[in-house]
Amino acid sequence: MIFSSLSDFLAMGGHAPYVWSAYGIGLVVILVNVLSPGIARRRFFEIEGERERRAAVRAEQE
Repeated sequence: MIFSSLSDFLAMGGHAPYVWSAYGIGLVVILVNVLSPGIARRRFFEIEGERERRAAVRAEQE
């Protein structure tokens, strides 16, 4: 399919809502899949760091 103008391209032959929402949903899914492991890793290390700090305080008190 060849588009004669940018507005024709954006309209996608009358299928713009479907096409652009599919691209948007796909982009969101990819971003979630890329970012969520990093967020989970950061949260894990925060929790483990806090656990180690508590253990160090307990060891000093004993």
